[in-house]
Amino acid sequence: MAAPNILVVEDEESLSLLLRYNLESEGYHVDVSDRGDEAELKLRENVPDLLLLDWMLPGLSGIELCRRVRARDETRNLPVIMLTARGEETERIRGLSTGADDYVVKPFSVPELMARVKAMLRRAKPQVVSRLLQAGDLEMDRETHRVHRATREIHLGPTEFKLLEFFLQSPGRVFSREQLLDGVWGHDVYVDERTVDVHVGRLRKAINKGRATDPIRTVRGAGYSLDDQFPV
Repeated sequence: MAAPNILVVEDEESLSLLLRYNLESEGYHVDVSDRGDEAELKLRENVPDLLLLDWMLPGLSGIELCRRVRARDETRNLPVIMLTARGEETERIRGLSTGADDYVVKPFSVPELMARVKAMLRRAKPQVVSRLLQAGDLEMDRETHRVHRATREIHLGPTEFKLLEFFLQSPGRVFSREQLLDGVWGHDVYVDERTVDVHVGRLRKAINKGRATDPIRTVRGAGYSLDDQFPV
């Protein structure tokens, strides 16, 4: 199960970075845009699972972009959360009547926004928000941050947890070291690719005990994969 894709359209750079960091920390794949017209092009190329949309944008306003999103068959049902400094009741009604599903007034609580994002995804696309991730006899509970292999509980560091979560979201898929760096560490963090090998090694040591089958496959010249089917 792939992680949900979220498009953040926000022209305030510091807020855009804050949103991206927190959303990626929750395990979402995040793309950003600082212009309404650029975001419209992105939406025509690839429809995300959720749109976080600022009201005031250069190029094309958030209100107009929301109207266009609702007018296209491909994006008609795309969940939209609007971000704006406009807090008056009439403006909220205008935003919702344009087609936004939810409305968050700046400054807002980041944990509250994350909860709204998760709740909206759960309602709109329950298949992309799963509490339990599983492959073979490996099971991860994303809410309690507990990992089990069969009946044995596995204790992982924060990076190994995120690495395993990334693998479990797309079992069977081969990821390059660069893709793992982007997915686990983020686009804005510089980490040497060899660091991936170190953390994969730590993850393997934690999940493989005794004669247990190693579910992590090294693909020569390509990267790593978590087998979607392996002996338990």
